[in-house]
Amino acid sequence: MKILFYGAKNYDEQFFLKLLPEYPGITFQFIEANLCPETASLSLGYDGICAFVNADLGTKVIEVLSVNSVKLILMRCAGYNNVDLTAARRHNIKVLRVPGYSPEAVAEHAMALALTANRHTHKAYIKCRENNFALNGLMGVNFYQKTAGIIGTGKIGLAMARICRGFGMNVIAYDLYPNKGLDFLTYVSLDELLADSDLISLHCPLTEQTHHIIRQETIDKMKDGVILVNTSRGGLIKTGDLINGIRDHKFFAVGLDVYEEETDFVYEDMSERILQSSTIQRLLSFPNVTMTSHQGFFTEEALTNIAETTIQNAQAFMNGEELKNEVTS
Repeated sequence: MKILFYGAKNYDEQFFLKLLPEYPGITFQFIEANLCPETASLSLGYDGICAFVNADLGTKVIEVLSVNSVKLILMRCAGYNNVDLTAARRHNIKVLRVPGYSPEAVAEHAMALALTANRHTHKAYIKCRENNFALNGLMGVNFYQKTAGIIGTGKIGLAMARICRGFGMNVIAYDLYPNKGLDFLTYVSLDELLADSDLISLHCPLTEQTHHIIRQETIDKMKDGVILVNTSRGGLIKTGDLINGIRDHKFFAVGLDVYEEETDFVYEDMSERILQSSTIQRLLSFPNVTMTSHQGFFTEEALTNIAETTIQNAQAFMNGEELKNEVTS
């Protein structure tokens, strides 16, 4: 079975090639180009393609893949909101994902963002490198005995809840499908969570219901001085409203690993270019905003799990076995 691997980075090849000898009959061709309508034609001659969260898997791309007789789309990530599932079903293309690679990796990064944004460690590091040991602008707040609000209690959200509990925080959560057998958090309504939380961390998938769940209306319901963290999907936050909230001093700090504009340049070195949109620069201009480049998943353990599950998904398809991680069924 031949699979074309789009958007390949050196770390992708490292972790996939390490495992491939254990799965005879499956070969990967790695290319740097990401998947989009202009590169979809490169899939000719392949049984399947492998894509990431920043790939374009809209209707046009799915149609080209179908013409090229591609029967399998392997998403090497948990999210698949960038895939036109209706088009995939129409063309009988199976879409498989990696539902849980390392929830702790993302949750730990979420807490790292919260701590960095709160205690300004990124700014302190730069100041110390310049021999500036003054504490001006570095004051934070204690997390101990504060309230953490977790929106979305899948595996990552629960991992974040446990971390917050370990910090001595009171943990409340909101989820459309609550897991009521938990003893380390309390489920509340979304309005209650927004009103009571000192730290709000987003861990829900991007759906029609959750798109822009953080917008002017919900920001207005938050405490003044709240800390907001997003390691899930950029579309959960309406960026313009977030910027207005920051300007109005609603937020003590904001930590973002994902953002609405990231699709075109995430994982790319853009340091020599002038970005066409100014939204990212506007966010970075605020002294209480910390941003990273969608790296929450980026640990050795997570990359190993991603590679292993993706290859196992391909093997199951090749052997006609049950497709446990299919999202087109």
